[in-house]
Amino acid sequence: MYFEAIAKVIADRTGCDVSAVKPESTFTELGIDSLDTVELLMNLEDELNIEIELDQPVATVGDLDKFIQSKQG
Repeated sequence: MYFEAIAKVIADRTGCDVSAVKPESTFTELGIDSLDTVELLMNLEDELNIEIELDQPVATVGDLDKFIQSKQG
């Protein structure tokens, strides 16, 4: 549900092609470290107009998508 927006923000942040971002892609594979993750979440909050409080680890783009869906009810 949020995957396309997440992929777009990741592509903008890393310079990779949006089509290279897959649900099974890990943030490490995409070149995103812990500092990048914080900035990525802030960008996603702006893009989606929601607040994201990450209270559990997420390893993949798909995990982040599912996490956001679960918090948005």
